[in-house]
Amino acid sequence: MVYKGILKDGIIFAAKVFNVQLEGAFKSFDKECEILRSLRHRNLTKVITSCSNLDFKALVLEYMPNGTLEKWLYSHNLFLSFLQRLDIMIDVASAMDYLHNGYSTPVVHCDLKPSNVLLDQEMVAHVSDFGIAKLLGAEEAFVQTKTIATIGYIAPEYGQDGIVSTSCDVYSFGILMMETFTRTRPSDEIFTGDMSIQSWVSDSFPSGIHKVVDSNLIQPGDEQIDAKMPCLLSIMELALSCTLVTPNTRISMEYSLSTLKKIRLQFVNSQH
Repeated sequence: MVYKGILKDGIIFAAKVFNVQLEGAFKSFDKECEILRSLRHRNLTKVITSCSNLDFKALVLEYMPNGTLEKWLYSHNLFLSFLQRLDIMIDVASAMDYLHNGYSTPVVHCDLKPSNVLLDQEMVAHVSDFGIAKLLGAEEAFVQTKTIATIGYIAPEYGQDGIVSTSCDVYSFGILMMETFTRTRPSDEIFTGDMSIQSWVSDSFPSGIHKVVDSNLIQPGDEQIDAKMPCLLSIMELALSCTLVTPNTRISMEYSLSTLKKIRLQFVNSQH
């Protein structure tokens, strides 16, 4: 559970309290402490301190006033513009690129999804929840695990064989992009049998992409529609490249980040 608290000096914080009755809670707490203590990036949740004894374990985190990306995607009274969604994806890609390439040991998050993307006062995204993350040792391209993440976001090799690598995060990021721009969960009831969010996007690509993207982004009479459509196509193409079945055919987070930045530049330049 996550609680909101206020210190004497008025600083607001979030306290993530671990249920010590749950199997794996101690391991999850230790893992999150180990990883977050040594990571520093503007798009990762900042840990202020931790509290730990035999029957109580909690992380004190920087408070994110705008809540989760999930809340913004699915609340009826909230709306994210095209550019806000793109900026959030760039923030997430920056964090993931840092985890994979910017730190001495590659870190695989393993559970990237909208509820683990938190938004601060300025709507800057921060990746959170490292409870099942994995550190890759020297020369290790992958590790095996029995821990299963959230259905719908898991790469095939992770779900079937428990094989975890940075490519698993790339896959989850591709699903996250599809979800963010279609406003449709990978667990939605429309996806039955062989139909998944990837096949749905893939089948509509490129000529029917307007049928799957969030209709709020392409309203009739929208003056930006001509600028948005090529960018939405590029984003979906990128998402499909992230979610290829074979891990070594997927693109990297570094490539995803640079591509998203180019798409943003293309969109902004087309506005002038």
